[in-house]
Amino acid sequence: MRLFVSEGAPGSLPVLAAAGRAQCRAELLISTVGPEECVVPFLTRPKVPVLQLDSGNYLFSTSAICRYFFLLSGWEQDDLTNQWLEWEATELQPALSAALYYLVVQGKKGEDVFSPVRRALTHIDHSLSRRSCPFLAGETESLADIVLWGALYPLLQDPAYLPEELGALHSWFQTLSSQEPCQRAAETVLKQQGVLALRPYLQKQPQPSSLEGRAVSNEPEEEELATLSEEEIAMAVAAWEKGLESLPPVQPQQNPVLPVAGERNVLITSALPYVNNVPHLGNIIGCVLSADVFARYSRLRQWNTLYLCGTDEYGTATETKAMEEGLTPQEICDKYHVIHADIYRWFNISFDIFGRTTTPQQTKITQDIFQRLVARGFVLQDTVEQLRCEHCARFLADRFVEGVCPFCGYEEARGDQCDKCGKLINAIELKKPQCKVCRSCPVVKSSQHLFLDLPKLGKPLEEWLEKTLPGSDWTPNARFIIRSWIRDGLKPRCITRDLKWGTPVPLVGFEDKVFYVWFDATIGYLSITANYTDQWEKWWKNPEQVSLYQFMAKDNVPFHGLVFPCSALGAEDNYTLVSHLIATEYLNYEDGKFSKSRGVGVFGDMAQDTGIPADIWRFYLLYIRPEGQDSAFSWTDMLLKNNSELLNNLGNFINRAGMFVSKFFGGFVPEMVLTSDDRRLLAHVTLELQHYHQLLEKVRIRDALRSILTISRHGNQYIQVNEPWKRIKGSEADRQRAGTVTGLAVNIAALLSIMLQPYMPTVSATIQAQLQLPPPACSILLTNFLCTLPAGHQIGTVSPLFQKLENDQIESLRQRFSGGQVRKLKTVPHPPTLEESLSLKAKASPKPAAVETMTTAGPQQIQVLMDEVTKQGNIVRELKAQKADKNQVAAEVAKLLDLKKQLALAEGKPLETPKGKKKK
Repeated sequence: MRLFVSEGAPGSLPVLAAAGRAQCRAELLISTVGPEECVVPFLTRPKVPVLQLDSGNYLFSTSAICRYFFLLSGWEQDDLTNQWLEWEATELQPALSAALYYLVVQGKKGEDVFSPVRRALTHIDHSLSRRSCPFLAGETESLADIVLWGALYPLLQDPAYLPEELGALHSWFQTLSSQEPCQRAAETVLKQQGVLALRPYLQKQPQPSSLEGRAVSNEPEEEELATLSEEEIAMAVAAWEKGLESLPPVQPQQNPVLPVAGERNVLITSALPYVNNVPHLGNIIGCVLSADVFARYSRLRQWNTLYLCGTDEYGTATETKAMEEGLTPQEICDKYHVIHADIYRWFNISFDIFGRTTTPQQTKITQDIFQRLVARGFVLQDTVEQLRCEHCARFLADRFVEGVCPFCGYEEARGDQCDKCGKLINAIELKKPQCKVCRSCPVVKSSQHLFLDLPKLGKPLEEWLEKTLPGSDWTPNARFIIRSWIRDGLKPRCITRDLKWGTPVPLVGFEDKVFYVWFDATIGYLSITANYTDQWEKWWKNPEQVSLYQFMAKDNVPFHGLVFPCSALGAEDNYTLVSHLIATEYLNYEDGKFSKSRGVGVFGDMAQDTGIPADIWRFYLLYIRPEGQDSAFSWTDMLLKNNSELLNNLGNFINRAGMFVSKFFGGFVPEMVLTSDDRRLLAHVTLELQHYHQLLEKVRIRDALRSILTISRHGNQYIQVNEPWKRIKGSEADRQRAGTVTGLAVNIAALLSIMLQPYMPTVSATIQAQLQLPPPACSILLTNFLCTLPAGHQIGTVSPLFQKLENDQIESLRQRFSGGQVRKLKTVPHPPTLEESLSLKAKASPKPAAVETMTTAGPQQIQVLMDEVTKQGNIVRELKAQKADKNQVAAEVAKLLDLKKQLALAEGKPLETPKGKKKK
């Protein structure tokens, strides 16, 4: 036999490893050939690896070659291995090819590479964990192990792409990688170049495109019904029969909530929203709603839980908004803090406190941390070159400037961070910078500033991360972001700004400066707690007894996972640091992004005017929560999920279960005589309940919601199969069977009401009121399914829980939130100067300035239009480069000209005369 392999060909890895296992059992010659060499005479294109058999036949499928070597070793085929090989070919390979292409050919890193394979790697990890076996098909290494190891090795050899939380996968991969045949295979194919050895091969492959549609799907995968053992069934029945007596006493609510020694103390924060913005649905699901689900779940587990949030009120963004609206920064903060609080109240967010950062406690705690950092040598002074707008006569803070990102070339990067590549930027590094207020080009001038010495804090940071990350529930994107920062090298970070609205710097020579908002904003969690209780240090200086969960979108990860921990570690005051950093990806709106100025998307203050209840919004946002990948809000999908999952599945089951009790048994739960099928159902519901707990303990909020809907589907199927409405009219045995089915169904409905509480608290309370669920059962959720409504329990009046969403209703809302033209006015007041806006004195009446047809828009509106002009310009250039149809190009050019006209009017500029031939 002769095996042909090629350096840099991924398929050569598993066949060499398989050959290494069989080499003592057959004569085998291994030849290394070039990637362009045609080995199989009847193939028109080069193909490796190839196995030429002694008979002269050829095998040129990687799996087929590996299978042949395993058969030589005496291996017997089995169905499970064949299933894994089919899965590897149809599911893993497309995802893995995309990840390797992004990494090697396009030079992408981190989440861009990991995202395509996340689901596949999780599937392998779950399979290994569930079977409690070291290998995919059992206790010994199989063909499936070698084929999957060979496919995954080029990517997973980099620890950055082998997440620590996938422990079973990690152990499996390390076990195989340490075997001599696998090590020799890796050395032969990759030649110590790592994954870069695959570049010549991958450059010849087509760019992956098919994954994109699958990656952003809002649909969960369906799972097969689990196989149950007799022991599992018996345990489920025993727990059921104990009923309410197995519930522990309900712990009274403390006020204030404080940690208790020996108990599980859970401190939960959601990222502080900028006070000057009305939050849209993406902001709500990314921070406050996700954190609220976990806080409510923690309370159901009787964990000692404090959930806090508040408005982030200092900094440039507030000054900008104040200038736009002609108010002082304090007036802006007061106005928008109320708006935020009202929105979160409507969404039923269960904060223990919703505070703000413009408080004396914020100043006191921030300055204390700063002074401790200064005393320990972690603060540097340096002269900083800054951008100064001569037209506005002031230094430009980060959010007053934008330009081209020096790292990725993104044309809309801010002066502090690029939203595309995620890197932090010093404003002077921007290419083609512009002042966001007047659009003039700023100049570079010097100013003295203070820096946090991150390189000096690097060692304690890494020691803390090494202790914290293993076994924690940091999301993969959070781990990637922090690792990439450390890998790229920590640099001193400026912590002061030339602003007036912020926390004052308590250092001689810096009295005219304030702290950079991202130095002191995360300290806001501490000061908000300090305003809640003077015993705040029991939460924030108690890392031994407090587990801190922080919820945010991924753009906030560097500040929570690195900047604040470095500040706290440097202060050396035993601060509680984040145990579990939970970061979402982004939620888009239909086919684009949310935009308040263009009226695109649903914002928090608009949701309550749609006529759709808050719990429906909560359900749908949590159903599409961007866990692991971006997702998109869709009106059509919202209608489908409401009408199918809520109305037809969950609502239908709970309503039928309650109605059967009322109609057939006079409102009293009937006697239940369990059959073997009933006991099996108890065990299936218990298993799904335990899965729900496992998921929520790992903060996999979206996946846990699926467990609720799965139990409801079990209930609906149970009712349909047993037909209690027919049996109630039959013999005594039939009537007894109808009673058992009804009693079990209404108890499942009671369980669902408790499981729903973190997700849909109002619906949960409604179900519990209708079923007259005993109060102790409403407040505690155990890991077993209990009989909480025993025979003889009287329920209340049952009524439908959900209403159908109609197509015309949804289409009307879609049109309403699809955006429109910028509002036209005839006059507009001049915006106040910064000094006028910051002044607390009474302001004089602004003088109107005549404008032809449109108001001079604020900086944010102008920026939105500039973004649209840039995007439309790119579309036109791409169409021209592709030599597209002239009519199509003309239509897009017309859109571009219209956008430019809107931008000119928004900036108060005279409209340009269209260029053309001069009249004679």
